[in-house]
Amino acid sequence: MSTRQAIKTTAAPAAIGTYSQAIRAGSTVYLSGQIPLDPATMELVSESVEAQIRQVFDNLSAVAQAAGGSLADVVKLTVYLTDLGNFAAVNEIMATYFSEPYPARAAIGIAALPRAAAVEIDAILVT
Repeated sequence: MSTRQAIKTTAAPAAIGTYSQAIRAGSTVYLSGQIPLDPATMELVSESVEAQIRQVFDNLSAVAQAAGGSLADVVKLTVYLTDLGNFAAVNEIMATYFSEPYPARAAIGIAALPRAAAVEIDAILVT
């Protein structure tokens, strides 16, 4: 008997590959990486990195809510940036979505992301 449950919501972008938006395993929910796609159009929200970061957090929030949680339940984030010079913007915007104690976090600079996004973030939450 599997204890895994797929989480799916139309309030976040649909999966664009062979993965789920999130998987619940017991009280832990693993959220797949979100890029800054508008869930209604499946297009990048903007070229502005700030708008992209906000959309990513909005998408993560929607998936967390579909799992019965919220961003307040996030224990770990991994941030992928095509330009680590945008890390200050991540910190500034993240502070509007999270409060202390902040989740554990890693930030990784990478060469490219799907759909030419500037940022992708995945998360682990415990409900």
